[in-house]
Amino acid sequence: MIEEQENPQAEAEEPTAEAEAPVEEAADEAAEDAPAAEGDDAPEAAAAETTEAEPEEALHPKERRRRARSQRAGEARPQRGPEERTAERAARRQTNARERRAWRAKQREKRAARPEATQPAAIPAVETEGTGRKRVRQGVVVSAKPDKTITVRIDTAHRHRTYKKIVRSSTTLRAHDERNEANEGDMVRVIESRPISRSKRWRLVEILERAR
Repeated sequence: MIEEQENPQAEAEEPTAEAEAPVEEAADEAAEDAPAAEGDDAPEAAAAETTEAEPEEALHPKERRRRARSQRAGEARPQRGPEERTAERAARRQTNARERRAWRAKQREKRAARPEATQPAAIPAVETEGTGRKRVRQGVVVSAKPDKTITVRIDTAHRHRTYKKIVRSSTTLRAHDERNEANEGDMVRVIESRPISRSKRWRLVEILERAR
């Protein structure tokens, strides 16, 4: 009787073990398939992560040149003494001075080749007593109200060295007119003189053209 009661329990336990075996096999197969699937997509995922984590850096042109220079493998210059550095500096200055002289000579040649109409009229020199060369200016009288004093406007025009544009400017000065001959609008020529008053350092030489 006891054996008959134990046998039904054994029979009931055997099917559960057989039922668990297929479940474990299915889990093992799923585990083997899962890494294979992950391994196929791993390179693409890694590439996507690298592209997202490392965006292209927008560098300034100067920074790019600096980095390119730093990557160059050049030989180090030997150490130089003070005398060698001084000699190199003097040679470099001589080279720069030679280039400046050549550039200025070329500019003078260009100015000389321009038509005479574009060149400003040369102001003739005025013979004066004493030593030194006094400045002579030509301008228009803008005021003649004070006694023996006129205000002259000097207009200048020159071509810009870089932009080749005509740059115009003007300045005023006070000149001594002993006889009160000049009037407003007259074209006059004045010459530098000794200080005559607080503001007068010029003297009337002649009246070139009367105002109309």
